Amino acid sequence: MAADPKTQMALPDFDVPKKRKRNKFALACAFLASMSSVLLGYDIGVMSGAAIFIKDDFQLSDIKIEILVGILNLYSLIGSAAAGRTSDWIGRRYTMVVAAVIFFAGALLMGFATNYSFLMFGRFVAGVGVGYALMIAPVYTAEVSPASSRGFLTSFPEVFINAGILLGYVSNYGFSKIPNPTKMGWRFMLGIGAVPSVFLAVVVLFMPESPRWLVLQGRLGDAKKVLDRTSDSKEEALMRLADIKQAAGIPLECNDDVVVITKKATHGEGVWRELLLHPTPAVRHILICGIGIHFFQQASGIDAVVLYSPRIFEKAGITSSNEKLLATVAVGVVKTLFILVATFLLDRIGRRPLLLTSVAGMILSLTTLGMALTVIDHTDRKVMWAVVLCISMVLMFVASFSIGMGPITWVYSSEIFPLKLRAQGTSMGVAVNRVTSGILSMTFLSLYKAITIGGAFFLFAAVASVAWIFFYTTLPETQGKTLEEMEGLFGNFRRKSAVAGKKKTGGGGDGGVQLAAANGRSS
Repeated sequence: MAADPKTQMALPDFDVPKKRKRNKFALACAFLASMSSVLLGYDIGVMSGAAIFIKDDFQLSDIKIEILVGILNLYSLIGSAAAGRTSDWIGRRYTMVVAAVIFFAGALLMGFATNYSFLMFGRFVAGVGVGYALMIAPVYTAEVSPASSRGFLTSFPEVFINAGILLGYVSNYGFSKIPNPTKMGWRFMLGIGAVPSVFLAVVVLFMPESPRWLVLQGRLGDAKKVLDRTSDSKEEALMRLADIKQAAGIPLECNDDVVVITKKATHGEGVWRELLLHPTPAVRHILICGIGIHFFQQASGIDAVVLYSPRIFEKAGITSSNEKLLATVAVGVVKTLFILVATFLLDRIGRRPLLLTSVAGMILSLTTLGMALTVIDHTDRKVMWAVVLCISMVLMFVASFSIGMGPITWVYSSEIFPLKLRAQGTSMGVAVNRVTSGILSMTFLSLYKAITIGGAFFLFAAVASVAWIFFYTTLPETQGKTLEEMEGLFGNFRRKSAVAGKKKTGGGGDGGVQLAAANGRSS
């Protein structure tokens, strides 16, 4: 019996579409740009162990150690605040070079410090460099990434922060073995941080400039070349260019290689007025989401765990310095492994489900850790099951954080702001992130002495619970949307995002359908 021709013609419609390969050039750009985040990660990781030897060398009190460890986060505010304007002025790429040069100077100053004041000055210089790197890496990566893999690529900065933390932990353990580590070990730990900044400053010069920054400079021809190489197809490159031109106020029919852009559009005049004084409902919602996710990322206690993990393990019953530093290496390994898992899930599962699952795991682990530490505090003898539970819950906490809250904070905040507001809006989120981290880092030892170490983690669990409610009720799904489509998801987001999900299914695969469904569930 002959087959029906109509049926034969329809068969290709049922073929499973081939999986789109990731754009290798965009992947390389994101990889190189995100290396700047190693600077912050290394400093966080290395200071957790170096502080043990610095305290003995300079005979410092716990309060001075708290300030030394946490003050870099406040110093980084200067860098992140300046980075927004700097990146609009000299470009995203050269701003990364500025970050590397400043951190290089800070690392050398800390390594050669002769007293506490000298060391604090080195922390100040390094902090400014960290602030620059924190702001610019996610912005550049988001702007160079195609929508199909933006979640994967913009999670790279968090991956490199974790890689830096692991390197810092390994450095602590390695240099603690040298003769006289109290006098020399911590200097090598801090000073060796200058090495990755040199490498970063060199490799950045081989990267292209952000296509969105090029358009804001009127360099349409250069922007098109970059978009051709970082998009999944020529058609997508033209669509991205059209979207950026529209956002920058350039007529769509203008196809000159170079056009004149007003200073206002180029250098961001009026941005703060649109962000803070007279925001639209959509921009106000974006700002709340961008600042809120950065606040809760740090307020839930991650830096307290990472910076003071040797203290936590000491309270749990591990007394040997080598064993404490080795246990922190385990924390770094787990943190890095789970952040790698998260990078492959962001564009498959979506931001909201991964974030909510991550925070739920954090709540459970923080609560259990608080209970175990409370048992140890109220027992004179060593309770082995509680010690094992403490270590397990620290590892579970960093794993839960790394699979969602860690990377999604940077992905989400870098992709939701409109083009004109992106640099300054992202810098505000980073500022809140660093202030919150700095306050917690500089008060954790005093906090746990005031309310017990178990009580401190119960407090972090309560903050994480509030964070889960905030994320569930406030953050719309952004998976599969182009950067220029983001503003339409915000404002009255339950209604708008559902409509956007129905209207827009091209370019983001089935992200629009998933978006509508996700927001329908959250209504």
